[in-house]
Amino acid sequence: MLSRRQTLLAGLSLWGASPAAHARADSYPARPIRLIVPYAAGGNSDVIARTVGAKLTQTLGQPVIIDNRPGASGIIGSEVVAKAAPDGYTLLMISSGNLTTNPSLFETLPYDTARDFTPISNVAYTTYSLNVHPSLPVRSVQELIALAKAEPGKIDAATPGIGTGGHLALELFMSLSGTRFTQVHYKGAGPALADTLSGQTKVIMDAMSTSLRHLRAGTIRALGQSGAVRSSLMPDVPTIAEAGLPGYEYSVANALLGPAGMPPALVEKLQAEVVKASRSPDVLEKFADLGIVVTASTPDELTGYMKAETAKWARIIRAANIKPD
Repeated sequence: MLSRRQTLLAGLSLWGASPAAHARADSYPARPIRLIVPYAAGGNSDVIARTVGAKLTQTLGQPVIIDNRPGASGIIGSEVVAKAAPDGYTLLMISSGNLTTNPSLFETLPYDTARDFTPISNVAYTTYSLNVHPSLPVRSVQELIALAKAEPGKIDAATPGIGTGGHLALELFMSLSGTRFTQVHYKGAGPALADTLSGQTKVIMDAMSTSLRHLRAGTIRALGQSGAVRSSLMPDVPTIAEAGLPGYEYSVANALLGPAGMPPALVEKLQAEVVKASRSPDVLEKFADLGIVVTASTPDELTGYMKAETAKWARIIRAANIKPD
């Protein structure tokens, strides 16, 4: 039991900590911020990070430097942030695919997802399109399902990596349709899409933000959309559920995290700046053109989302027996 003097000293210490934390937040940032994207450049998370990062550079008065650290299903880049100083100068923009599935996919991780990060904001989400290379002789979801069933495992499908949104969207499709593709896992959406555009792989579940210009150019073909409703950007492309796979629906969020132990005042300031940046008219316009929907949640909302999604995907991963390569 603390003595009266110890209690008084502890109280004075706590009282003195709050102004210090606020002082750090008031002077932040005093140098460039490194925003780590644990995927190759060109993917959905990278697009969101660069767009919001450019706006934060303007509003914060310090450069927000995008640092792509692809590989190992987002683990390499995530570990850098988990082990960084909690001073707000090293942050993480990660897909909810890896954020909420890695704890179930991998027996061990070099960090604890729930313990070693500070949730800041769920920034934005996007839906996917089911795309095929034009050389594949299918023009509908039902035709793709029929061909895949006739030739199990003979069609190569690209994913951005184990546990990413593109991978899970494809796993859900195979599970509901009873099909099997040979999955080729890349270190990000950019290289996965590049190989599908070249015809090296034939199928990809890709975020609209990165697929749209290629779909409009005709270099890949969209068979269906993963959302519950059609996007106004592709009104003529049915949802996958409409196109013959009832119950199919998938979207992926992109979350901003920092290392564990960040001062609450600093988290509050960062979240407010992210909300302001992501909801600025030019960012909203750009995201709308790419099919990206801004969420800009609170830290508590992101924490709740992470818990719910981690539990949900743990059940799905166990049921489908999904294993990392």
